[in-house]
Amino acid sequence: MEIIRKLQEETAPEVFTPRCVYDGRKNMFGIRELPFEEGSAQFDVQMGTPPSPGSLAREQRPYKVKLTLVAQINPEVLRRYLMGQQSLDNQVLTAITALNVVVRHEPTLRYPFNVRSFFTDIEHRDIGGGIVLWRGYFQSIRPAIGRMLINIDISTGMMYKPGPLISLCFDILGRPQQSNANLLAPSRGLSDRDRLKLNRAVSGAKVIITSGNGQTSRAPRAVRRLTIHGASREEFELRLENGSTRRVTVADYFQRTCNRPLRFPDVLCVEVGNGAKIPLELCVVPPGQIMRKQVPSESRPAVLAFATKKPQDRLASIQAGLGVLAYGQSDYVRQFGLHVDGTHGALQVNARILKAPTLQYGRGSRQANITPRDGKWNMIDKKFYKPVTIERWVIVVYEGRKRFGEPHARDVIKSLRLACTAVGITVLEDDPLISYAGDQPTGDNVRDQLRSAGMGCVKKHGKGPQLMIIILPEGATDLYVAVKHFGDVTQGVATQCLKSSKCLQASHQYFANVCLKINVKLGGINTIPEPRSVSILTDPHNPTIVMGADVNHPAAHSEGKPSFASLVANVDSDTAKYVADCRVQTGRVEMIADLEAMTKGMLEKWRDYRTKVERKANANPKRLIFFRDGVSEGQFDQVLKEELPRIKDACASLNMNPLITVIVVGKRHHVRFFPAQGQGDSSGNCPAGTVVDRDIVNPVEFDFYLQSHGGLLGTSRPAHYNVLYDDSKFSPDSLQALCFALCHVYARSTRSVSIPAPVYYADIVCSRAKNHYDPSMNIGDLSETNSATGTDAEAQLQVFRDNFRPLHSSMGYNMYFS
Repeated sequence: MEIIRKLQEETAPEVFTPRCVYDGRKNMFGIRELPFEEGSAQFDVQMGTPPSPGSLAREQRPYKVKLTLVAQINPEVLRRYLMGQQSLDNQVLTAITALNVVVRHEPTLRYPFNVRSFFTDIEHRDIGGGIVLWRGYFQSIRPAIGRMLINIDISTGMMYKPGPLISLCFDILGRPQQSNANLLAPSRGLSDRDRLKLNRAVSGAKVIITSGNGQTSRAPRAVRRLTIHGASREEFELRLENGSTRRVTVADYFQRTCNRPLRFPDVLCVEVGNGAKIPLELCVVPPGQIMRKQVPSESRPAVLAFATKKPQDRLASIQAGLGVLAYGQSDYVRQFGLHVDGTHGALQVNARILKAPTLQYGRGSRQANITPRDGKWNMIDKKFYKPVTIERWVIVVYEGRKRFGEPHARDVIKSLRLACTAVGITVLEDDPLISYAGDQPTGDNVRDQLRSAGMGCVKKHGKGPQLMIIILPEGATDLYVAVKHFGDVTQGVATQCLKSSKCLQASHQYFANVCLKINVKLGGINTIPEPRSVSILTDPHNPTIVMGADVNHPAAHSEGKPSFASLVANVDSDTAKYVADCRVQTGRVEMIADLEAMTKGMLEKWRDYRTKVERKANANPKRLIFFRDGVSEGQFDQVLKEELPRIKDACASLNMNPLITVIVVGKRHHVRFFPAQGQGDSSGNCPAGTVVDRDIVNPVEFDFYLQSHGGLLGTSRPAHYNVLYDDSKFSPDSLQALCFALCHVYARSTRSVSIPAPVYYADIVCSRAKNHYDPSMNIGDLSETNSATGTDAEAQLQVFRDNFRPLHSSMGYNMYFS
């Protein structure tokens, strides 16, 4: 951005009149063709600042900028698209992209930005851990029926806390600012664990380098990594004037250069982008620097609290942001002839409220059929539609006896049995074995501990347990992964993990919620949509299989880490019982490589369940509804060209010919609905079932927004449904009712959820892919970045493929992911 700004304002202002806009990557847009011979020109732009007293600036560096005319945008094509007179093509997409770059160009020159959002410190909060949150503004120009709209929303940016780098390090480690800097010295007690934590946190940050005599570098340098040793022990090759080299320490070099010793010679150094090693005490973090990392787990509650706003507060904040956006004052917006009408405030749209489906519970319920209100209902006096029977179970406690003794474990057994009885689950064993795994368990020995508990059950009953209840301490993620690997993957035993802190203060409601999970993990069904209320799903003449698919990618800048693809599908006639498959594939590839084999597996299980369990005559589905999560609008065409044929091939291989419907469900968007005065629910949000399918939808394609859940905290986000393909020719009303009904069969709650249950399940299955790796292999954190390149990255990816363990066969028909 800075190179292009200097090119237009200083290097060749006579050429760039009026100014062009730039997207920060490789595209520049202008309102006229630039006067280049043969459509191309090259410029030399001098970057950097000439050396001056009190400066450590590097010499000026020339950059070559080559501009080539690649296309002309015809606004008439965009107008025809908005009027529904032509389909979406590259010309339309380019025109929309250009308009977006125009409205974003001014803010990106003035504020820190991240793709489509920019951030200001007008509203900020220091949340500790070296993180300061800034309020940001998202803006995107979107096509609607007959016009273009600007979608504006607030967003949240994580910034590095500005100031001395030493202070930032103390903040990351949670230590007081007045701490002795030598606590950051490896030779004085800084542990490898803390050093690695600091290295993960500060790598990628940019610092301004100061010297002992008051000089500063004007250009920030990017931190590549922290050194292993302090400045007094960290050595490098110094090139001498005669051309020879000798090894010196960083501390000696800076003492000679700055003519004074370092204050903290034992403290770590940072290695910056050009390989230079700089002592921490000489580095300062400038303000307004975006931290491009995942939110640390301990910081998530604070980030959520800052980002969460009630609907009317959020709307007020967005409207206040119009002053920051200042479209009317932007030279670029005016020069491109754009006019943004913000005088009427937020756009008013027409919405409808869908009728909630009727839910059916099991025999023995006081009220078998209920219709949810405001997106919620309760389990009072209701029995599961298909409850299970638990004959053998064990309790394994990974908490110290002093904190969680045997009386506490007995209380858990009593409370859980009462909750099971209330919902219809039969528990035949009233005194399960209680096993303690020690005060300091690790993920490595979980397998032996759980196997020992299982053998205790075998000795008692002659058979292993159907269910293992695991009591975990706080923050025991490694234990959780190890437990799930042992249960779901290795042994095929259902496991239910409980937090010890929750058990100590648990209410009946807590154990009732646990029962929701246990029942489906053991093969039961909690509730089904009442067949007459959702005939599109339960029509016996048109048996329907519903699938949900998702792909989960590794952290940004990770090489050699895989992506994980999941597919979930119902096997029952009531679209309430789901099975899942998860596969490894090349990192950051969105299309599902093994979709044909995965789809075939789902169809075979669907057919087997219908014939062997439900005893149905018609074993083949007449309809296949495929919900796809996580696909951006630019990838819709890929889904139709790559994934749809794989689904069709899977059906053909089994001599099935169902009518196929492909629907993309989008969650990562910034469209928000605010109800008119007095029309919201108790949280101030639009009621569950709010559907918008006009005014703001695509001018050509079939799409709609559905807010299927009741509000809790903050402002609810509607799901965006795009129907890409539909053999069944469903009416909009039918598809909207179908999607809303599927939001009510999510087994883990008694509330409607924000997206259809199969999509929600697919997302969970992807996120739990790490459970398929043996914890003792220490294969690495899939969420961390990695700098492996080339053949190393390929070899590492192959390691992930080779060591991925499939789900145990006995879990194949159970909802282990609940």
